[in-house]
Amino acid sequence: GSGDGQGQILQRFPEKDWEDNPFPQGIELFCQPSGWQLFTERNPPTFFVAVLTDINSERHYCACFTFWEAVESTQPQSHPRNGEEEEEEPSSPVQPAQLFAPKSLVLVSRLDHTEVFRNSLGLIYTIYVDGLSVSLENVIGNLLTCIIPITGGAQ
Repeated sequence: GSGDGQGQILQRFPEKDWEDNPFPQGIELFCQPSGWQLFTERNPPTFFVAVLTDINSERHYCACFTFWEAVESTQPQSHPRNGEEEEEEPSSPVQPAQLFAPKSLVLVSRLDHTEVFRNSLGLIYTIYVDGLSVSLENVIGNLLTCIIPITGGAQ
């Protein structure tokens, strides 16, 4: 086809909405404002942060880290000679060019910490690309967990 498509959420954390912080509807549209398109070259990863404002005028900082993955083409292409339709002789299939599809990692927060977002998404990307045998759920849990010492207590 034209190479245009729609985004699809493959995995999210948490899996169910939190009462005080629902999952942003249409986030897949936000990740690729120019549309989900296939490219013939692998683009370098990109990162941006945008602010979404909900119905209660509360800000949600949405950090988006996008990278491109090779996709399998399922249809061989044929090219007619000299721009003419060939009817007598079937055209030989030509291997299509390698195509790359965007994949986005998104972090949504009520806090404005761009560098923390960039570093966190970069870590998740590195684990994914390097194929490390670490559970993504454990990584995200460790990134989101912090221990706050009690006042006057042990460090």
